[in-house]
Amino acid sequence: MIQRFPRIRLFTFLLIVAMPIAAFAADSVGRLSGGGSVMDWQLNALNYDSITLRVVSPSGEVFAKEFKSGKAVQLRLSDLGELEEGSYTYELSVSPTVSGDVKSKLAKARAAGDDSAARKIMKDAGLSFVSQTGTVTVANRAFVFSGLVESDSNDISTSARKGPITVNDQVIPDDLIVQGSACVGLDCVNNENFGFDTIRLKENNLRIHFDDTSTQAGFPANDWRLVANDSASGGSSKFSIEDSTSNKTPFTITAGAATNSIFADSTGRIGLRTSTPVLDLHINTSNTPAIRLEQNNSGGFTAQTWDIGANEANFFVRDVTGGSLLPFRIRPGAPTSSLDVSSDGDVGLGTGSPGTNLHVFSTATTDAQVGLGPSPHLATGPGFFFSYSGAGIARGVAVLDTRPDASAVAPNPSIRILTADVQAMIIDNQQFIGLGTTTNPDAPIHYTNGANQARLTTAGAWQDASSREAKENIYDLEAEEALKTLRELKPVHFVYKVLPTDGKVGFIAEDVPEMVATPERQNLSALDIVAVVTKVVQEQQKTIDQLNQRIAQLEQERQQ
Repeated sequence: MIQRFPRIRLFTFLLIVAMPIAAFAADSVGRLSGGGSVMDWQLNALNYDSITLRVVSPSGEVFAKEFKSGKAVQLRLSDLGELEEGSYTYELSVSPTVSGDVKSKLAKARAAGDDSAARKIMKDAGLSFVSQTGTVTVANRAFVFSGLVESDSNDISTSARKGPITVNDQVIPDDLIVQGSACVGLDCVNNENFGFDTIRLKENNLRIHFDDTSTQAGFPANDWRLVANDSASGGSSKFSIEDSTSNKTPFTITAGAATNSIFADSTGRIGLRTSTPVLDLHINTSNTPAIRLEQNNSGGFTAQTWDIGANEANFFVRDVTGGSLLPFRIRPGAPTSSLDVSSDGDVGLGTGSPGTNLHVFSTATTDAQVGLGPSPHLATGPGFFFSYSGAGIARGVAVLDTRPDASAVAPNPSIRILTADVQAMIIDNQQFIGLGTTTNPDAPIHYTNGANQARLTTAGAWQDASSREAKENIYDLEAEEALKTLRELKPVHFVYKVLPTDGKVGFIAEDVPEMVATPERQNLSALDIVAVVTKVVQEQQKTIDQLNQRIAQLEQERQQ
């Protein structure tokens, strides 16, 4: 016969009524109330900028909402989207009000990489992470929450139980040895079927409390509690380890957690959803195993969240705060040292031993390129790339092919600069420079635009483009306008400011006649002036020829 020795507390009814108040007095953010279609939190006196509510559905879907200071903190059924029946876990996170001076000091400490200084600033400012977790239940398309706490079996009056109950504590002033199984709790029965259980707790409120009574200085005295399930209506089915002294719950497992949710093997390796971890931490799931790194703003720093994850498409880093952008991705099958940073900071792309600050390497027989822009090496759109190529000339803004043996596979290995997919400049393997559309300059400087060509010869002489095919509206220069222009030219002595000892003679662009002036009047074309002088000299030569002819005629007449 198993005897039960309950401890009947006084004022059972008052205790049942008062329990909700006691339970919620420990809530760090506010008291939860409501039911039906809306749940409310009656906030404690807090100095905050905002409160973030995050709710996890029974299937793991996450809902989040932010409430600015002064706004009611509420959860509506409509907020949850596709409604699921069951227990929802919530977390309230408080973002405190932080002064501009504290933010400035924290920013300086962060920029200097001084974490110790940052922690001191946070401590001096009284910044700490304040949060509250709990559960609400949805049943029959409504929130189920009455604010009641389930009474302890020990608190139910004796009239509610069958048979006589002896109301006495039992004290055993020696060791207790039970050579069998033990059941503790008012719901234990005679001939309890223990199965393989050695110790069983059997009531509607299950707790094991570790009450350390140490009082001597220097000895640890913290109290702990093992908690099975919430006592409040609508609460969570869970197992928790509670730091009773600090009123904190550092560890919780909710009912329904998958087998091997957390598994530590004999070597200390941790498996998440796997009992055979291969490395120190092994995460196994059917869809995108990932970890989240979330910095809240309770410490005065700007909130920022990053995800690191992987799946069949890529390994990635996701900037959640920035709009779930993916600034870093690696595709499956990427070769070894696709991106490799050496010990001295050099970066290799395709090489594990970069020889420069940025070293791009490829063993491909076609191209190894560095490309920038929306469409490098394409026929449409702008682009920029350097190409180590054996496949001929590619399109872009810059093409580089300098292999020693490139001449065997490319007729003119060169650096080429293109704009709008049209070549603007080339420096070839003879050190000739081509400007315009020419692909094979035949002089040290060679300019071409269709039939219009100009070049600097190997002898150092500049040859302007002068083909008829490049010109139109051609008509003779009149002698009078040429003479007028020549008369208005004012030759001067001068030196360039950058070469004050090198005397020159020439003209001032701003002072020359309109006929030989350039539109911006900053430069002069020698051929323009040569053309004017040529026309004047030609006319003078005609006059000389006429005078010579007249002199000859007069000489002939005199001799007759």
